[in-house]
Amino acid sequence: MKADDVPTIYDVAVIGGGINGCGIARDAAGRGASVVLLEAGDLARGTSSASSKLIHGGLRYLEHYEFGLVRESLSERERLWAIAPHIIWPMRFVLPYVQGLRPRWLLRLGLFLYDHIGGRKELKATESIALDRHPAGAPLKPEFVKGFVYSDCWADDARLVVLNARDAANRGAEVRTHYRVTSFKREGDIWHVEAGGETFHARALVNAGGPSALDVLKAGQVPDASKMRLVRGSHIVVRKLFDHDNAYFFQLPDGRIFFAIPYEEDFTLIGTTDADHHGPLDHVEASAEEIAYLCEGANRFFRHQIAPADVIWSYAGVRPLVEDGSGRPEAATRGYRLELSDRHEGAPLLNVFGGKLTTYRHLSEEAVDLLGERLELEDRSGWTGDVALPGGDFVHGTIDALIGRIAARYPFLEPQSVRRMAHAYGTTTFEILGDAASLAECGTHFGHGLTQREVDYLCNREWARSAQDILWRRTKLGLRLSPHEAAVLADYCNERIAA
Repeated sequence: MKADDVPTIYDVAVIGGGINGCGIARDAAGRGASVVLLEAGDLARGTSSASSKLIHGGLRYLEHYEFGLVRESLSERERLWAIAPHIIWPMRFVLPYVQGLRPRWLLRLGLFLYDHIGGRKELKATESIALDRHPAGAPLKPEFVKGFVYSDCWADDARLVVLNARDAANRGAEVRTHYRVTSFKREGDIWHVEAGGETFHARALVNAGGPSALDVLKAGQVPDASKMRLVRGSHIVVRKLFDHDNAYFFQLPDGRIFFAIPYEEDFTLIGTTDADHHGPLDHVEASAEEIAYLCEGANRFFRHQIAPADVIWSYAGVRPLVEDGSGRPEAATRGYRLELSDRHEGAPLLNVFGGKLTTYRHLSEEAVDLLGERLELEDRSGWTGDVALPGGDFVHGTIDALIGRIAARYPFLEPQSVRRMAHAYGTTTFEILGDAASLAECGTHFGHGLTQREVDYLCNREWARSAQDILWRRTKLGLRLSPHEAAVLADYCNERIAA
């Protein structure tokens, strides 16, 4: 650096490119703060792409008396649906009554609370159903004759992360992926952060490292007495077990619950488990025992039986839960805690512990509120609940009309590709495909509607670098591309990086 060069001093440096880090970066940038976000790998590479893909209140949390968390989560459902209607939409969940487990009156009471404590406006209310006459009863074993159906929302979790990062960048934030933070230190009112071979300077530092949050503090030699409980949740994907649009919420004899959710049109997503995690955080995988447990759980309910050999894909993530002394991992709180350093220590450090996908926006707003007071940001007002994420600038509930517009503009696309792109990119689809009048004009076709134009967009605008980034986080086409097609895509991505 030349003597007369003045280093850039950001208002906020965020460590962690998961849902909370990207949400905080978006909120802060939208309030006029200069922001840099530092992620060690790809965006959403860990827990934030390994959820059950739900925006929900957490019906089972009512059993643990977490009414505040459920209320907060429920109040966010329709707000998130409104700002991201392409990647979030309503889904009805069928809850069969299981004789000998929770009594029907208790289920009905819980669902009554679920319907009324969170400000539900547009989502449908709970109904009692006869499974022997309801379409959702047909795939189930005949002993399940009564149940309920209630509302929550489905979400593409990894795309929710990327869209928050994209919007943050649109508002001036710098997003640096593959920038692992190796150390940081405070000097008076400034943090100096070493990452990716560079030094970044910021007036405030946010530790949004998720399950690695305590490891982040070690990199800065920051003492902290906080404790986290790392709980692994695993999921499996099989060929679809039913032909309707409802999901299922099942109870098991051990007191746990799990979901079976329609997934990517041709598949069923089943999960999740709750197991304390003590191993490394890189390459977290579902264990053979967890896969067998999920298969056995599904087999209790569905007529069509599955085995581990039927699992097309499995994934696992580690939830960074606030340690609350709960005995069983499924009982540990899904709430969050924000810890802001004292003023006398100098430049503020904000640690984010816990949280869940559904509450990320509210968590981010609260985090920036805290930082705004210390940094004296000119714009102190929250805004993220009213402004659409990229591609979501259309009225929620009108996705079918958008699909029709895309199909009319690009008639060369297969219907499944039209639906996929509409749900992944919303109105941004028109930016990606531009003036293309044929599939050939979109460049190399990697298979199943994935073209060079889309891949270039993902690399140029969404920080994708590898085939894995594209196939499993930006899209879910890893479920469809053949090994040869995936290899061709990998070669193309490698050539881009080398160029």
